Amino acid sequence: MNDLNPALDLAEQLHELLREAPAGISEFHLIQQLKARHSTHIPHLELADKLVLFRTHFLLFNALYVLRDRLWQQQSAHLEIGPLCVQLQLWRPGSNALAEHDPLRDYYLNLQHLRETTEDDVEKLLASFWTRMQGGDEKRAALELFELNGDQPLNLATIKLRYRQLVSQHHPDRGGSTSRLQSINLAMEILQRYYG
Repeated sequence: MNDLNPALDLAEQLHELLREAPAGISEFHLIQQLKARHSTHIPHLELADKLVLFRTHFLLFNALYVLRDRLWQQQSAHLEIGPLCVQLQLWRPGSNALAEHDPLRDYYLNLQHLRETTEDDVEKLLASFWTRMQGGDEKRAALELFELNGDQPLNLATIKLRYRQLVSQHHPDRGGSTSRLQSINLAMEILQRYYG
């Protein structure tokens, strides 16, 4: 155990739990298992509070991405990370999954998001999620955010060019907003599903 890096310690605990669940395990059950084992790396509070829920989720996914990177570097296993199922899989030689840009990985490995996200931000994220789940047109919203017309012929190269322009324009290092950049990254993830 490494006291200087709590995320690594949580990653080790998660690795143990995942080895015990070869068929995979949900995020909720991982949290329950960690609480049952008295892990000191996640809040031991009720998940009814939205900010506690967000912070618990963020800490868990941060550690999962740390673990995934470590397993990939060791070429010992592949970690499939999803909200409904997290599963440890056999190492696949030649896999370049981590070489590709992964906005979710970038988000969860940046602890600034954990520190800066307020209860109001969590409310907005949840409202956005439920709007999409209730049939909101995520593709249309993403195209609108990118200021692209869905009627014109679009391809992934055009969308990526627009993405890079928006990231450059709205990056916090250049005076932009972190929340705006998160929205741009989410929109890119959505558009990649439709045009990738």
